[in-house]
Amino acid sequence: MTTDMADTRALAEGLKRRDPELLDQLIEQYQHRLFRYLLYLTSHRERAEDFFQETWIRVLERGHQYDGKSKFEAWLFTIARNLVIDWQRQRKVQSLDTLTDPAQEHPLQIADVRHPSPLHAAISDQQDSAVRDSLEKIALIYREVVVLRFHEELQLDEIATVMHLPVSTVKTRLYRGLEAMRVAMTGGPA
Repeated sequence: MTTDMADTRALAEGLKRRDPELLDQLIEQYQHRLFRYLLYLTSHRERAEDFFQETWIRVLERGHQYDGKSKFEAWLFTIARNLVIDWQRQRKVQSLDTLTDPAQEHPLQIADVRHPSPLHAAISDQQDSAVRDSLEKIALIYREVVVLRFHEELQLDEIATVMHLPVSTVKTRLYRGLEAMRVAMTGGPA
């Protein structure tokens, strides 16, 4: 048994026992990634905070369902995504695209701990802003895949698990999302 498999099995056992220390460690480890993902999905800080808290409540309540056969973050992101979809259905919204509100604040920024020079900081801020702006211009079905792949660093098969899609569909959406971002960054319509 590999170390990763042993770790996921130990994690599954801890969740079944509702180990409070394990839950604290998981929240500490995944809080920024999960919140950032929810913020990108909803484009609304307060809504993302609500989904963030509800996701961890579900992890605690349904920890016994995690079997350790897949990565924990894929399971975690699936729970978060399903909460957003359930909320959407309750509101009788036709698609996830309608959850986005371009008037809301920009996604969560993570501070750079390396202390770049003022010039590099300014250039980096401009590039980050351009990427964020182009990301907000593309359709949510593409944005979600791009965020999961590049911000959350999930593999294609993990994204497929989270989104309940075939890997080929994930690849197509990723390609189309990157192309739409490229067009948006050059000033064209996404």
